Amino acid sequence: MSIFSRRGFMLGAVATGVAACDNSVGSNGAGVIDQRVQATLDYMYRTYPDTRALADNSAGMLVMPLVAEAGFFVGGSYGEGALLVNGVTVDHYSATQASVGLQIGAQQYAHTLFFMSPDALLRFRTSPGWSAGGDIEYVGGDYSGNIKADSTQSQSAVIALVFAQQGLRVGAALEGTKYTRILR
Repeated sequence: MSIFSRRGFMLGAVATGVAACDNSVGSNGAGVIDQRVQATLDYMYRTYPDTRALADNSAGMLVMPLVAEAGFFVGGSYGEGALLVNGVTVDHYSATQASVGLQIGAQQYAHTLFFMSPDALLRFRTSPGWSAGGDIEYVGGDYSGNIKADSTQSQSAVIALVFAQQGLRVGAALEGTKYTRILR
């Protein structure tokens, strides 16, 4: 006879949600990641034209073409992307996020981190696992008119743009994202 607990049910629901949002980026190697990064950049530049100037002024950028996120009180997300310096892929990275709080739902989105100084890029590349923190300024894809003003007046070392969101996730949660270099 099997006894089910609420904790076991919630963990099973989260695992099922994350599996349902599987982005399968890692299964085919670096070529697939690079193709998705290029398609994401094409979409970003077409949809938010001011991001091209932002990219030109940055020391490098991390492009995460597809991040899948799901949560039911406990949540998580995962995605893979590439770090570009002068328009060339130099490394591949994964983004892993964990969250706890009042939340429910699943979504997929893309995001780009613009490293606005060589020092910020160096700190990112030399850390064993870089965590998103207080030195990032977030701008939303829905606020595309503000991207130019935020990026030119910002004193932030890193600017993050989240865009192309699909799905529904609501709630309030404590979360943290960790970026780790992967070998492909």
